[in-house]
Amino acid sequence: MTTLIKNALIINEGRSFKGSVSIDGSCIAGIYEGAAPEIINGIPGKDLKVIDASGKWLLPGCIDDQVHFREPGLTHKGDIKSESRAAVAGGVTTYMDMPNTNPQTTTLEELEWKFQRAAGVSPANYSFFFGGTNSNAGLVSGLDRKRIPGIKLFLGSSTGNMLVDREESLRRFFGETDLLIAVHAEKEDIIQRNKLYYTAAYGEENLDISFHSKIRSEEACYASSSEAVELAKKLGTRLHIFHLSTTKELSLLDRGALGERSITGEACIHHLWFCDEDYEKFGNLIKWNPSIKTAADRDALRNAVNDDTIAVVATDHAPHLLSEKEGTCLTAASGGPLVQHSLLAMLEMAADGIFTPEKVVAKMAHHPAELYKIDRRGYIRTGYYADLVLIDPEKPITVTKDNILYKCNWSPFEGYTFQHSVWKTFVNGNETYSEGQVLENTTGREVVYNHN
Repeated sequence: MTTLIKNALIINEGRSFKGSVSIDGSCIAGIYEGAAPEIINGIPGKDLKVIDASGKWLLPGCIDDQVHFREPGLTHKGDIKSESRAAVAGGVTTYMDMPNTNPQTTTLEELEWKFQRAAGVSPANYSFFFGGTNSNAGLVSGLDRKRIPGIKLFLGSSTGNMLVDREESLRRFFGETDLLIAVHAEKEDIIQRNKLYYTAAYGEENLDISFHSKIRSEEACYASSSEAVELAKKLGTRLHIFHLSTTKELSLLDRGALGERSITGEACIHHLWFCDEDYEKFGNLIKWNPSIKTAADRDALRNAVNDDTIAVVATDHAPHLLSEKEGTCLTAASGGPLVQHSLLAMLEMAADGIFTPEKVVAKMAHHPAELYKIDRRGYIRTGYYADLVLIDPEKPITVTKDNILYKCNWSPFEGYTFQHSVWKTFVNGNETYSEGQVLENTTGREVVYNHN
């Protein structure tokens, strides 16, 4: 099958231009600027499908480097099939799943189980981080470098409690591999000290969501991030700091060409959209670890996206049932579902003048591909896999329970009307989502990495 997507506004590599893209099998066969090409018979021996994308935007599919799809063991709130369906509905064509499942992805056998599971049920392309613990550093040498994006370390306790806090273990992970080390950075002893202080002062039952950012504070984030950066520089580690939430941490990141940075960072949708002033309206629905902080922190993160201090934008998609989000800031589950609405949220902020569409594409497609050295994804280029998303900039969509695809069936954006909507999504050249429906005809592919 040859597919021609014609007359779209192509947003790619810092440019926006009217043009067309042809797809042969799983890859992009041609890119045509200006008037649609006269492709009549397609590639010899193959049928031709023409999609008139006049008035639509054509973007490379998003690559989300941090999701929690909850399988195995936590599938009452999400699973690989349900959440990857939500991903392609949101224009996310590739994801990297986190290891804090049950059992945790901390052995080679559990890692392989996830690959096998995704191969059968995931409409999006898939990849999985290996999870580090205080006792499994010896397994790193057995990892296939072409199959994993890196090693995930929790330097603060969070859902699944995979805290790595032994100095010997950290030194082994940081010093014995040249794979990327991605960290959740919050200083556990500062969190516990803050928890004791506010519990004593107000009573545990009175610690509502407004205390969350006081307990999981800027100090806790910076202390952990700065220690990780110091160790990485000492041992020559390639370090990536997930879900940055404070202004102060931005000073720790390297600048310059992305491929030359040793210390990089990520911002997540919730830290770019919300601030602590929103706790009153949304309550525990916007409880994440690290916590959402001040408007000044949010603005600094937005600026860091624009000036390229922050390398990538992702979601930390982490579904819980609404019943699990109830309680105090100490007992309500941390995390929420975002992967279906992340691209729309970024384009909404672009419409408000915070970002440009070209910057959104860079942070959600180009830069993740470069950061992780992904083989032939993240760009609209001839010979690259045809992971593409068509956006309708003139068709608003209101988020309702009827169109939410998350298994947990809620969203912090519920009731919000986005100005844009996802029209179609292609994964490896296959039309996987179209006009509100996930097409149950294809599965994604395992991501391949070109680590040096």
